[in-house]
Amino acid sequence: MEDRSKEIYGNKISSLSYAKAVRKKSKFIKKYGNDSKKNYKVCLRENDYIGDSLGVIDVLLDENAEKNDTFDTENGIIVGNIRMGFGHYRISMAMASAAKYLGYVPYWMDLNGYPQTTCTKVISEQNELYSLGSRLSKNPVFNKLVWEPLNYEGFRALSYNAADQKNAELMAPVFRNVPKNIPVIGTHVWPAQAAKHAGMKYVVNAIPDNWPMALHLAQGCVHTIQCRSAYLGYRTLNGMSKDKLNHPMPADSLYYTGHYIDHEIVSNVDADCAARVARKKKGKPMRFLLTIGGAGAQKEIFAAIINHLLSYIKKQKAALYVNVGDYKNVWEELENEIPLLKQISTRHFDDWDDTESFCKDALDSKNDITGIHAFYHKNIFEAVYCTNLLMRSCDVLVTKPSELAFYPVPKLFIKRVGKHEMWGAIHSAEIGDGTLECRDIMHTLQMVNMFMKDERLLEDMCNSIIINKTIGIYDGAYKVVELAMDLKEGDCL
Repeated sequence: MEDRSKEIYGNKISSLSYAKAVRKKSKFIKKYGNDSKKNYKVCLRENDYIGDSLGVIDVLLDENAEKNDTFDTENGIIVGNIRMGFGHYRISMAMASAAKYLGYVPYWMDLNGYPQTTCTKVISEQNELYSLGSRLSKNPVFNKLVWEPLNYEGFRALSYNAADQKNAELMAPVFRNVPKNIPVIGTHVWPAQAAKHAGMKYVVNAIPDNWPMALHLAQGCVHTIQCRSAYLGYRTLNGMSKDKLNHPMPADSLYYTGHYIDHEIVSNVDADCAARVARKKKGKPMRFLLTIGGAGAQKEIFAAIINHLLSYIKKQKAALYVNVGDYKNVWEELENEIPLLKQISTRHFDDWDDTESFCKDALDSKNDITGIHAFYHKNIFEAVYCTNLLMRSCDVLVTKPSELAFYPVPKLFIKRVGKHEMWGAIHSAEIGDGTLECRDIMHTLQMVNMFMKDERLLEDMCNSIIINKTIGIYDGAYKVVELAMDLKEGDCL
């Protein structure tokens, strides 16, 4: 196994940082064991939740299985991911959707979904720490002194990548019985790093953020980015060794693709934007979609938005979709804070058929949506994909500037959680499909009022989205899939 922690693209890691990376890996081994000698058999199962819609087949592991199931090595493509928030799952769904549309078979490998492995135990611990940090970021002192610097400069350092690469060596065993010639798309850096350590031949590392950070580097893989503004930052590894000039990444290791968006959403951009403009001109209730994460770091902002919109909702001037994902407690906390919610809201809880039916009906121009509709799904796939379905019929998506910042829907950006997210709002504002980041409740509610009362804001964003589509800004998922398959086909020529 090649040691990718000592030198990154020709940039030598200090002996002190390397030793620290080795110690961190040793601590994980002491705590969770080393299963590098385990022979986990591969079992393939159609995903119960998004198998039909996205063609997804789950890659499961079982050390006691009699034999390995057989992959489609001609048309198969692996989407390697982890659950750390919803963003990486959402990118994975976009890749699976594009792969299915292009005629390939998307295999789903969630490296945080194999509880018997050292890989999942290591990822789960780090996921819990990240989630804790997100919750603590509500404290302005912690946010200013710890959380924002870590997410902005700490993760930017090449020494951080060296530690991640060393940890990823413990994740390689999950790929042991996966055919090495199946292309892999990593929608988080750890699956991409693990795949290369395991000897997978064709690996694409789909970078989620547009603030260049060494955190996202997987040396040996082809990297893709969603925004051109990030290109030179990654090529030159700018600022990743503080003021030191770094050796650049090779040109063939980094490609701009555009935003990673599901085929179902991209292919309907024109119709969905036309419907938004038509509703606005006819004075129909403006539909706001609120997506709320489980960390609860922004619950106060969402509560303020709901309270502010209640008068508009009563007059049927506005309607609300609220997706709390797989965190029912968040909705219950909102109900306790806003007692009127129980009286005027409709729950769509843990009933996927009901959710799909609502989303389909909401797309029909004959149907007006009124009131407040709350969505909760215990299953992670349904919890994430619910937002994708609701997005098409909403008028304004209210979200922090995370992965949803790249979706082709008018967006109102609330306060970020981590300074790296700042650049998602900047990019969206520059291409005209979202607002600036509203960093307090006062400015957030001002923007809500503008969407409600301004005659041009929504239409201008819709027009920008349609123009963006014509120049391929939202075609990233297709291009990543094509790039991954081209790596394989090019090697076969």
